[in-house]
Amino acid sequence: MDSGFRIRLALAPAALPAADMNMGGELLRVLLSLVAVVALIFVAGWLSRRLQLRSRPGGRRIRCVEAMAVGARDRVLLLDADGKRLLVGVGPGGMRTLHVYEGTAPVEPAPPAPLPAVPNIAQLLTRWKSKP
Repeated sequence: MDSGFRIRLALAPAALPAADMNMGGELLRVLLSLVAVVALIFVAGWLSRRLQLRSRPGGRRIRCVEAMAVGARDRVLLLDADGKRLLVGVGPGGMRTLHVYEGTAPVEPAPPAPLPAVPNIAQLLTRWKSKP
């Protein structure tokens, strides 16, 4: 029995010395790498936006005024193209012009005036108490 124990000890791997790791240096390296990757993402987004703006010198001539879903996969779009308004149906089968409005696009009306502020509970109670 004693010889079996000695054989097992001889076959067991020797304990490796603990590696000295500089934890502060590794943490700093990981954090700097993370900051560099995030900075690259922001720079790529900024460059992408700058390059897209240069590709359209004249600006947009078509814009979507309004969109409304009329089914699960179907919608109706009101488009403004060079001053004309088009009503377009869009679905799985493609796009189809439903109506072309003649003349220029109507001017959008001014938004309605804001409603007066609603008094809070304290103001309502003082008004109620002051009434005869």
